[in-house]
Parts: sequence; C-alpha cells; structure tokens
Amino acid sequence: MIEPLCCSRRSPRVDSALFAASEGRYVPGAAEARQKVEANVVLSLILQQQQPPSSAVGFLITVLPIILIFYFLLFLPMQRQRKRQQKMLASLEPGHTVLTRGGIIGTIVAINRDDDTLVLRVKPDNVKLQVTRSSVAALIPAESKK
Repeated sequence: MIEPLCCSRRSPRVDSALFAASEGRYVPGAAEARQKVEANVVLSLILQQQQPPSSAVGFLITVLPIILIFYFLLFLPMQRQRKRQQKMLASLEPGHTVLTRGGIIGTIVAINRDDDTLVLRVKPDNVKLQVTRSSVAALIPAESKK
C-alpha cells in the first residue's frame, strides 16, 4: 500500500510552522510549508486516482485495423498464390516444359495419376527423372524455350 505524501513524516520545523499558521500567528517559512503540504496532497490525490476500465469498443477500434492490415497484406496474397499454384499443377500435361523446385528444367513425358508423379526428360542427354507433382515450381511458356 502506498502511503499518501500528505501523511508522510515531516520535519519538526514544518510541523511547528503549520501549527503556528493555523493559529493565525506569523511564522517565517509557514507559507512555504503550507504550499509544500498542499502540493503533496494534490499529488497524492492524482496518484491515487484509478483509470476507468477500457471498453471492448476501444479495444476493437485499436486491434481491428491491425488485423485487417495483416489479412490484406499477408494472408490474402498467400491464398491467391496457393490457388494459382494448385491450378497450374492440375493443368500439367505431357509436352509442357516445367521448372522444378530444385532448379531442373525438363519436359513432361508422362504423368502417373496414381501416385502423383511426373516423368521429365532433361536435356542435353535426354535423361528421364521421376519427380512428384508438388515439386514443380513453375510452368515455362512455349516461347521462352528457344
């Protein structure tokens, strides 16, 4: 518990000055002592005031814009990118040239729908590699193959 400043110990000089001032006698330094005590009382009242509890509306006004910013700047673009990637993976056909996540560029020779794998032919030696469908990073357009 915090002890108010007005009730804290004062020097005997301040006590005697306050007592003399309350009786109406002039005592040098009594006015300054009274001002100090009044300042202490005001300060203790200010410090003892409690803030009213914050309302739910104020909380929502603060947090809702942050949530909206995260949604529009982070989550929405990630969802769009994931949908484009799934659409691209579903549209793969033999003859398409693809780039894998490992950096290999190859042409799809066969698609095994049972275990979701692709057989890629990689130039210059026409090596055939079997990769999973999810390892395809991008579909390379036909005009950039040259």
